[in-house]
Amino acid sequence: MSKHPPTPGRTAAATTVRRRDRGQVAIEYLGFLPLLLLVGLLAIQAGLAAYAANQAGTGARAGARMASMSTGDCDEQAGLDAMSDWTAGRAHIEDRSSSSDKVTCTARVDVPNIIPGVHLWGTAERSSTMPRT
Repeated sequence: MSKHPPTPGRTAAATTVRRRDRGQVAIEYLGFLPLLLLVGLLAIQAGLAAYAANQAGTGARAGARMASMSTGDCDEQAGLDAMSDWTAGRAHIEDRSSSSDKVTCTARVDVPNIIPGVHLWGTAERSSTMPRT
């Protein structure tokens, strides 16, 4: 029946119950695993949203900086060149309010989704205003 001698003070019924509890932790872990995966995916998605917002700010600053050194509007190409390749392909930079003394550029970056078809965040938008020199 058992390879080990019975423990003093334990009955055979207690030993049988203990054997039936084997694997209980594995079953509980399997039930908890989908929740762990969901939390992990949400953390990665939040990181991508933060990165897209950071890149939008970089593009808006670069576009406004280049436009501030000229008399033209927001320099979209300079803003896109300042971004990483995969965010520049998802970005659009536009001129918000140009005047003779300052220029404002706004960059919008579509936040990529980890799970196709599940759109948690839409776009990250950042603006930057620079004085004309």
